[in-house]
Amino acid sequence: MPTVLTVGPNINNVIVTEDSLTVELDDGRTVSVPLAWFPRLLHASVNERNGWRLMGKGVGIHWESI
Repeated sequence: MPTVLTVGPNINNVIVTEDSLTVELDDGRTVSVPLAWFPRLLHASVNERNGWRLMGKGVGIHWESI
């Protein structure tokens, strides 16, 4: 029997504040985690934090300048 890979929900939007990273998913869920979990984002400038782009049709997030 062949292996079937299923892909979870994709990311629709990313919101980065002074203390949290929030990801809005296409299934309606919103996931928010402390920015402290990501030291590079925590220490980045506001412009760098807001310079994200989605990768793989919403499978991942990339910050090119960080």
